Amino acid sequence: MPEEIKEEVVEEVVDKKGPLGKLKDAILPDADEQAAIISTAVRITVLAWSGGILTLNYVAIPGVPQQKIDPTFIASVFTGVLASFGIQTASKKGDGTMKMNGNGNGGNGGPAPATTKDIEAILAKAGPTQTIRIEQAPLKIISDTKPQEPYKM
Repeated sequence: MPEEIKEEVVEEVVDKKGPLGKLKDAILPDADEQAAIISTAVRITVLAWSGGILTLNYVAIPGVPQQKIDPTFIASVFTGVLASFGIQTASKKGDGTMKMNGNGNGGNGGPAPATTKDIEAILAKAGPTQTIRIEQAPLKIISDTKPQEPYKM
């Protein structure tokens, strides 16, 4: 019987990308950067949507009947998206001026942030402490305290 000769065909897998794929790789080679841009685009879209709905709630367009809705949820979405961009809202006070809500600590009216003196006073009352400094990789743990002596009887 004649033996069959098998030829193995090896196909090279070439990553063929169209012009759009090449452009995307040239502009944004990193997947993290792509995710950050998509995240920002979604936040801007939600900001525009909520701002538009809030505007339509208060502005009458001629020829379009104005619908009264409760803007509480949409306003909270709007302020949440603004906060994700680092923008704090202000409220108009009775004297006609705009002031930050609370004490500038996120507008929640809570206690003022701790100062350096407050932190030092807390640490002085806490007793012996150990400082741990974390640096970039590779992780190094550096202790500023002396090792304790073994217990003796």
